[in-house]
Amino acid sequence: MTTIHLTTKINASRKTVFDASRNIDFHQLSTSSTKEKAIDGTTYGLINLNETVTWRGKHFGFYLTHKSRITSMNLYDYFVDEMEDGKFKSFRHEHFFKEENGITIMKDKLQYETPFGFIGKLFDIYFLKKHIINLLLERNKILKEVSQKTISL
Repeated sequence: MTTIHLTTKINASRKTVFDASRNIDFHQLSTSSTKEKAIDGTTYGLINLNETVTWRGKHFGFYLTHKSRITSMNLYDYFVDEMEDGKFKSFRHEHFFKEENGITIMKDKLQYETPFGFIGKLFDIYFLKKHIINLLLERNKILKEVSQKTISL
């Protein structure tokens, strides 16, 4: 199993960052390089507990689909999306939010397993992990830009 940890500091309220991070439209904007589109389930706006979204995007030259469900949510503090159908053996993304002095500290913990045994592990080591980290960094960059421009009520 591979685990990725990222921390992003955002000059916006925790509510603003939390809602932006579960916004399907913002996710599509942040993944324009892979042409990701929500094609089933919740396809726009905010995704909520027990809802699903199926993504279609181009990765490593192939169009792939990935269906996730929000399996846990504590408003403005935490939520989890887990793969229900896709190319991974398992995929779980935990999102944590904490506010300190008006700055939101957003933490990602992403764990996944690749299929195909030893070949899958090699692919992960040499290509996949870096690809996923870059996708998350781009997502978090867009999320930060959007959140810092949004006025919190």
